[in-house]
Amino acid sequence: MNIKETLEYINSVKWQGRKPGLERTRELLRALGNPEKKLKFVHIAGTNGKGSTAACIESVLRTAGYRTGLYISPYVLEFNERIQVCGGHITDDELIALTETLRPHAEAMEDSPTVFEIITALAMLHYLHRECDIVVLETGMGGELDSTNVIDVPEVAVITLIGYDHVQELGPSIEDIAGAKAGIIKGGNVVIYGGPPEVEAVFENASRKHGASLHRTDFTRISGEEFPLSGARFNMRPYGMISLPLAGTYQPGNAATAVTALEVLRDKGYEIKDDDIVKGLRDVYWPGRFEVLGRKPAFILDGSHNPQGAMATAESLRRHFQDRKIVFIIGVMADKDVDAMAEHIAPLAESFIAVSPGYPRAMDAKTLSDRLKRYKLPVLASATVGGAVKEAVSRAGSQGVVCALGSLFLSTEVREAYVNL
Repeated sequence: MNIKETLEYINSVKWQGRKPGLERTRELLRALGNPEKKLKFVHIAGTNGKGSTAACIESVLRTAGYRTGLYISPYVLEFNERIQVCGGHITDDELIALTETLRPHAEAMEDSPTVFEIITALAMLHYLHRECDIVVLETGMGGELDSTNVIDVPEVAVITLIGYDHVQELGPSIEDIAGAKAGIIKGGNVVIYGGPPEVEAVFENASRKHGASLHRTDFTRISGEEFPLSGARFNMRPYGMISLPLAGTYQPGNAATAVTALEVLRDKGYEIKDDDIVKGLRDVYWPGRFEVLGRKPAFILDGSHNPQGAMATAESLRRHFQDRKIVFIIGVMADKDVDAMAEHIAPLAESFIAVSPGYPRAMDAKTLSDRLKRYKLPVLASATVGGAVKEAVSRAGSQGVVCALGSLFLSTEVREAYVNL
């Protein structure tokens, strides 16, 4: 197979589905020799911030000299981004070879694996072949029944901010969603971002049940926050000034959660110096999260895709741009609570441009534009993402602000369109 054929095979309709359960992943990994049992992991679940937290942890571990794996979902730039070693994406040749190894085992299964289960198995093989010291493993959705949860007790489990997302699969209550995320708790050490008492109680009970040590992120260690568009700057005890090249006002909290997990690893014997933490956070790279694509107009690309994420994005936009009105490009999946998301950004909006990301679950642009008309602001349904980007830049002018958000699946198309203006 060539790379085009390989990606078509991985994403083939025969693997499509969102069937809960771990047995298919376990069966596939058994056929491949259980590579996951020869690896060590930091396992990360949560609703918002799990990708940023994962990127921060991986960057510091790599700075400290460890050979790191990073598994993320979904990708922003290219498919190969999902499976990384020491910051480098899996190569096309590696992906082709691993898929050819996996293919006969997947096709022999009576209950076919899903796309995510296949990619997870490919990643485990890759991390073993590349002799990773530790893998930072992000769940796809939920935790308990997520295919990444086939691993044994991780070095540390991390649960980031919990909010309402994937409610049909995990909900309906916030306690139900937290319970699904808490499924990654198996013992050992657990770090949580924290949240309302009812959410923290879920994690406390799960930790108690499995004999795990629970560590809460202490946000009082953060002070003196500054948010230039180049990224966040803040003091964090005992490390002093942290420069984080991530501009969202929510990112210091994610970084603090990452540092808490790194401190747990250090207590377990991992050699991570204070300087490694400072330098690793300074060098972290995480596209598509309040990312500044341009300055004239200011063009922000953000992956927020649920009400809590939209609220955090709105807070960041207010912090950076005060009372300036914003042209929003919005594209969402059909199962998202677009009305609750729009409530947070509508007060900042000059106008909306609705688009449909190139993904099967995307909401039609016309349907989305009709939902946005309730705010009595100019709304356009754009036939293409490229047309939306061109129109938004024109509307904003050199002194204005554009923000594209609603789905990480939108990010690649927006970036390409912006670069090609």
